[in-house]
Amino acid sequence: MWLNAPPGSQEQHVRAEPEHFFVPPYVGPRGWVGVLLDHGINWKRVAALVREAYEKAAPAELRARVGGTPALKGPGKPLSASQIDPMRSRRGRAVLNSLRKICLLLPESREERQFGHPVWQAGKKTFALARHDGERITLGFWVGLEQQGLLISDPRYQIPPYMGHNGWIALDVTAHGDWKEVEALAVYSYRHFALKRMLLRLPPPKT
Repeated sequence: MWLNAPPGSQEQHVRAEPEHFFVPPYVGPRGWVGVLLDHGINWKRVAALVREAYEKAAPAELRARVGGTPALKGPGKPLSASQIDPMRSRRGRAVLNSLRKICLLLPESREERQFGHPVWQAGKKTFALARHDGERITLGFWVGLEQQGLLISDPRYQIPPYMGHNGWIALDVTAHGDWKEVEALAVYSYRHFALKRMLLRLPPPKT
C-alpha cells in the first residue's frame, strides 16, 4: 500500500522499520510511504496510517466529518506468493523465462530490477520490462509514438502509465504470448537504446 504521508513521516518510518515500510516508486520523491501489508504489521496501525493519509489530503470540511478510526482485523489466511506477485505464478515464471532468453542474447544486455519490476537494459538504458497490473501480465517495449498509435488498435496492446508518452507500448501476455512477435518488439526497442558498438554485434535479421 502507498500512502500520502505527512512531511518527515516517510524517512522516519523507513529508517526505523524497513521490515514494514519502503519508499515507493514514482511518488516516493514527494514523500509518500509504502507499507508492506504481508510482513506482520498490526492492522490497527494500518487503519491509523490510512486515516493520517486521508487527513493530509482532504480539505478541512471533510476532515471535520471524520469519525473514529475503525478497528481492522488482518486477513484470515495468508495470501499465496502468486496472489501477492503474479510474476511468481506458474504463468509469470514462464513469461519471464521466455523474455529472458530473448533479451539476454542481445549484445551487452543485462537484467535488473526497477521499481520492483524486472527490466532488461542495453548498457544502462532499459529497453524491455515485465510488470503485472492486477492479475494481468504485460511486457513493455519502446516502439515510438507512430507505431504506438497503430498498435493500440489491437486489444492486446495498451499505452502504459508513466512511460507511454515517451513512445512505449505494453503487450498483454497473461494468457498467451506470440514469442516471435515479442522478439521483434524487443529487438526494435533494443536498437533504439543500444550504442553503436552493440548494434555492430547484432546478428543479421532472420529470413
